[in-house]
Amino acid sequence: MKIIISVIILLVSGQLAFGQSREKKIDSICQAIQNKNPKVGISIGFIDNGKEYFINYGEISRESDLKVDENTVYEIGSITKLLTANLIVQAQDEGKLKVDDFIDNYLPKEYILSEKLKGKLKISDLASHQSGLPDFDFGKLIKLNPKQPLNIKKETIHSIINDSTKLSDYGNYRYSNISYVLMGIMLENIYSKSFDKLIKEKILVPSKMNNTLTTDFNVKNKVIGYDINGVQQDYFVWNSLFASAGLLKSNTFDMSKLLKTLLSNKGKIGKATSVTEKTFYKNTLMEIGFGQEIERNGNDTFFYKAGDTFSCSSIFAYDKKSNWGIVIMINHKNSDLIRELINTIYEQVLR
Repeated sequence: MKIIISVIILLVSGQLAFGQSREKKIDSICQAIQNKNPKVGISIGFIDNGKEYFINYGEISRESDLKVDENTVYEIGSITKLLTANLIVQAQDEGKLKVDDFIDNYLPKEYILSEKLKGKLKISDLASHQSGLPDFDFGKLIKLNPKQPLNIKKETIHSIINDSTKLSDYGNYRYSNISYVLMGIMLENIYSKSFDKLIKEKILVPSKMNNTLTTDFNVKNKVIGYDINGVQQDYFVWNSLFASAGLLKSNTFDMSKLLKTLLSNKGKIGKATSVTEKTFYKNTLMEIGFGQEIERNGNDTFFYKAGDTFSCSSIFAYDKKSNWGIVIMINHKNSDLIRELINTIYEQVLR
């Protein structure tokens, strides 16, 4: 399995008893890994043939005795992109755009593409990270605002879009936050609504994701997050410009509802997966859809998206053929630990 490439599968010690349910096996794996990382809060939501299971280990912070549970809120970072991509396809289904359209006519008037870029970039290029546009200089943003580097201003985006005269490696994969920021801007422009209102109206409310948070995340049952060195970190504040690229906060209870919706193919959200799950880019190492990656293992195909912030790491994955879905959240920026969890679970339980 190469759900996140170049990772050695780490197997938990001991043999899982034959005949255990998949949920029990996942629980055993989570417990063993959490025992090796006792300071980390771990929450898992698992859908197995339509049935929901929730597995939780650890506390909401290193200073608290309060245990994490399925209602505990974490930052989900770039998993937000999966929802943004779904909104784009819903807009296509409503006749607002076509994913193969060039982006020129969907941007607000203050965004002016150079003559060399006009009629060049498609919406699908943005969604599959093939635009070649220059991305944000995060080193510079961190120097300007170490605690809240994503609190960007319109001028920053203008300088990237309006001043760009060439595309680097257009048509090749290069992970891009600016592409998803632009998709959010385009959605706001065509609907004349804020991204906050759109995502609530078209995804959160229909899916009954009542505790997935946008502008206001001042809730009690949320984790305190820590960076890779164990230093406590603030959550990213909601910035209307960067929101569509990675600023949602959620819990495993809500994200499991979204998994069930995607697995069912029902409703506008489920219908949109007919496009988001298509291959828009492929090389020998990866296969990319809209807002997510695609993994093939023999005759099996599953989809996934990972998210990292300064304080949390997470992953969201599902397999329609085998009818499972899983979301894993930890209160520690540690993509290696997320890889260990998802790879071990997949190899020992789901494949």
